[in-house]
Formats: sequence, structure tokens, C-alpha cells
Amino acid sequence: MRSHYCGDVNKSHVGQEVTLAGWVNRSRDLGGVIFLDLRDREGLIQVVYDPDMPEVFKVASSLRAEFCVQVKGIVRARPESQVNSQMRTGEIEVLGTELTIINAADPLPLSLDNYQNNSEEQRLKYRYLDLRRPEMTQRLMFRAQVTSAVRRYMDTHGFLDIETPILTKATPEGARDYLVPSRTYKGEFFALPQSPQLFKQLLMMSGFDRYYQIVKCFRDEDLRADRQPEFTQIDIETSFLSSAQVREITEDMVRGLFQELLNVDLGKFPVMTWQEAMRRFGSDKPDLRNPLELVDIADLVKDVEFAVFKGPANDAEGRVVTIRVPGGAVMSRKQIDDYGKYISVFGAKGLAWMKVNDLAAGLEGIQSPILKFLNEDVVNALLARTEAQSGDILLFGADNATVVAEAMGALRLKLGQDFNLLQGEWRPLWVIDFPMFEKVDGGWHAVHHPFTAPSSVTAEELAANPGAAVSDAYDMVLNGVELGGGSVRIHKQKMQSAVFNILGIAEEEAQEKFGFLLEALRYGTPPHAGLAFGLDRMVMLMTGASSIRDVMAFPKTTTAACPLTNAPSPANPQQLAELGINVVVKNSEKAE
Repeated sequence: MRSHYCGDVNKSHVGQEVTLAGWVNRSRDLGGVIFLDLRDREGLIQVVYDPDMPEVFKVASSLRAEFCVQVKGIVRARPESQVNSQMRTGEIEVLGTELTIINAADPLPLSLDNYQNNSEEQRLKYRYLDLRRPEMTQRLMFRAQVTSAVRRYMDTHGFLDIETPILTKATPEGARDYLVPSRTYKGEFFALPQSPQLFKQLLMMSGFDRYYQIVKCFRDEDLRADRQPEFTQIDIETSFLSSAQVREITEDMVRGLFQELLNVDLGKFPVMTWQEAMRRFGSDKPDLRNPLELVDIADLVKDVEFAVFKGPANDAEGRVVTIRVPGGAVMSRKQIDDYGKYISVFGAKGLAWMKVNDLAAGLEGIQSPILKFLNEDVVNALLARTEAQSGDILLFGADNATVVAEAMGALRLKLGQDFNLLQGEWRPLWVIDFPMFEKVDGGWHAVHHPFTAPSSVTAEELAANPGAAVSDAYDMVLNGVELGGGSVRIHKQKMQSAVFNILGIAEEEAQEKFGFLLEALRYGTPPHAGLAFGLDRMVMLMTGASSIRDVMAFPKTTTAACPLTNAPSPANPQQLAELGINVVVKNSEKAE
């Protein structure tokens, strides 16, 4: 039905007859000549209909936006004065000779122009229309280019594309599983995979030493802009490679993606330990475009009269930091109070501050409500350590180390945005040497997942001091967003059992949930390591979209619902009976 895509016609086709098919983007009658903008996935082209072909002209006069049509005509060059440099096809147009309406369109329930202000509910309910918008079309086409480039890279570097099961067994990955009832095993359930973690490890045990998969994963968790109940991973696993070698391969792949698709050279990725990232930026995924840093000052204020500083400064689990904001002395008291309210969400109890109005004037040039608690030596030491200049402001955080990191780390990001401090467009890095475990409600919890190997300790040493263990794990971070994370995996049964024990997974439970893994570890398991990238998140960053929902064809809402299909929905009673399931209905809402 077509000889060319609309966006592919150019000056080389002048004088040729073309057949096009697509949607009417816009139609206008200018002095008896009808100009039709025809659109398909590759772009727009202008088609002209003259009144000297009355039958065709009559059909053209009846067209409205989003009619699906077929056009035949002759390509001709536009007059110089009518060339549209904003259009890919702006140097040519098609003189229409035939026109067929394939399917008419009713008035649309939402706007498709560049300035649409449709609600997200509308956009998702009529997603098939929303995806016609060039912006959305281009994003999905870009996503296809990303996956194509990833496959080419993986294939040429000896990786095998191997599928893993979708119906599997529940695993403790830090989020709730989606459960699938079994008709043949009534009362028993499969789980949709949160990741292919265990299966890709089993593939390493099977001798497939380089695996990859672009795979759907599922997590029934609270959602936000960069989370969905179903999402796509670029999943990678290798045998006989160290963590540094895995980082080298995957960094090379990502650099190649940005170079090929965006013409951006990311350069060599710096490597930073988790400890350094938390100390300097209060985050394990720091945005290096932001030059602000957290500066520790506990040693300077441990003897001051100000209890807000003195208490945390003398507490082994406390921390006192400051952020110097260049030019920040212009802040009003209201702005400072607003920042204090902002960090209160993270548990901070207040925000102390110090304006450096005139550095040369000594204490006379300093303005701060806490100045009366600080002697001149302390103030001078603070100014020297932060390298403060006239016109700067120092903002202080003092509390337990976790609250300080979260609150001041978030404040750092907000200040960077508010004061337009971001430098450069792309700043990648690797964060390594994460803690193996963290305390949650009095028990140990795996920071990555329970199959991550510790660095340079025996099972006995790990069991003796879990809090001191560092994992052989690594995250790739770009502009403050975690692109992907991975680790060296445990490949010995004794170590895996020790980790399960630390996590409070009793031997009986470990056998029930992971008996197949523990047994597999007995039969010559090679050392192996891997990494998984969030494809949706990567494409979101590369296209400048604000949400992963804008780079997915049919996403869910923030409440994990699908307005297009009205899913989830109640199950047929007969199906439930076959599955042996009784449903509890709460408050006359959807079945749970």
C-alpha cells in the first residue's frame, strides 16, 4: 500500500511517483488549493491537491485530523520561498493525483499537537492515540535502536541470548512478588520473576559463561516516576571474570550506545567507593554535575556550647556537616526556612545557617543565629575548611549519620537545581564496595541481594562480623540515576549458607526456597559475576523524558492500573473455582 515512508521522501525523488499511507496530521484550504500534512512513523510530508482534479479535490476537502489515508502523487521541489527548514521533507512536496480514505476518524478524545496538556489518565486510556504523537513515536523508535545496539554488542562479544522462565518460585529480592495460581496444583502458586537472578547463575553453572537477555521483570511495590510493576532489564552474567572486568565490558557497551545514538563521548568512568560517595555527597548515586559537597565538621564543633552540634559531634553514630553554597548569601530568611521544611521530610529537625557577607571583616562580616555559640577560632576553622568566600552561605546538618546523609544529600541536589549549579551534560561513575548488610528492624538485610559475594573474607569471618563486611558489588550511575547494578556472586555453598544464616533464613527455609541452588553449588560452580541495567530508565535518560512511562508503549499508572484495558479486574467465578481460590472483597472495591 506504500512505496515510501513519508519522512524518507527527499529531493532525490523529484519527478517520481510515490505511494504513501498514514494519518492526516493537518489539512488546510488556502485559496482553493488544499495542503495536506501526512504523517507516519518516519515523519511528515506535505501533499498538495489542486481543484483541476475535482473528484480527488472533493475527497481531500472532506478530510479531518487522524483520517487514515493512502496518497499517490508526483514528488516536486518546493519553490525556494516555501522551503521549510524545520521539516525533514521541507524541500519537497507531493502533487497529489489520487487519494483514498482507508478509515475515517471520529473527533479525538485528546489533543495530539505539540502543546497537548492531556492528563496522564487520558494519555494512558487512549494510548494508541497518544503514541501517534511524534514525540512518543520517536521515543519508542529510539528505544528499539537501544535494544538493537545492545544485542549487536553482546552478540559480537561472545554473549548468548538465553531465555529464562517467567513462571518461577518466589525469592527474597526486597519487593513483593506477583503470584500466579496454578490450576493443576490447586492452592499452590508460581511467582513472576523480580529478576532472572538465580536462573542466570544456574546458566553459569551449566557452562554458558556469557549470557544476556532483554527480559521482563515484575515487582508488586509502591510506585513512583521511575518505577513500574513490570519493567525491562538488560540482564548480563559472566563466568571467570572479575568485577573490574565486568565493569570494563559493560562500561564499553554503554559508552558505545551514547556515542552511536547521541554522538556523546562519556569518556572513562571514574570509580568511587560507597564510603566516599556517602561522605562527600550523602548518596550512593551522586550526581557529579553538581559541584556542592558535604563537608564534615564534627571535629571542629565537638566542644562548642551549641548542643545541636555538640551532641552528634561526640556520638559515634552521629554526624555534623555543612554545605557551602557559592553566592547563597542572597537567600532570604523565608528561603532558608523553606529549605528547612524540605529536609524535615528526611527526618532533619532544622537547618542552621551562616552567611559570609564580608570575609575580610572577620566576625563582623558573618551573619548567623548560631554565631553566639561559636568562638572566633571555630568560625575561622569552618571558613577555612569550606573555603568560603564573601557572598557564600553555609548550611548545616547535625543528627545521626543516616538522617544527615539523606537530608543533606537531598538538600544538595535541590540547591544545585535552584542555583543552576549543574556543570556538564553527562557525568557517569561507578560506585563500588557497598556494605554487605544493613540493619533493618534489629536484623540484617542484604544491601544488594543475598547472592552477592563479600570481598576478601571467609564464611567464618563474615559470620563473626557481618556489619564490617564489604560486598564485591558495583553500581553504574549517570547524572544521579542508577543505570544498573551488579556484583560478583557467591559460588561456594558454605558462603551462601553463611549469608542465609546472617539474614535470618533458617536452614529449613533455605532448603525450601533455595535448595536447588544450594545443591547446584556442590557441583563445581565457577566464579561468576553479572550486572543488570534498567532499560526503561536508560532510555528515559537518553531521551530526556521525565518518566519511564513516557518511554514504554503501554505502561501502568502510579497505582499499577491500566486505564486502557481496565486491568486489574475481577476474575470469572468459574476460573476462581477451578483454581480453588476464594476472593475477599474489601469495601465494595476491586477484588484483592
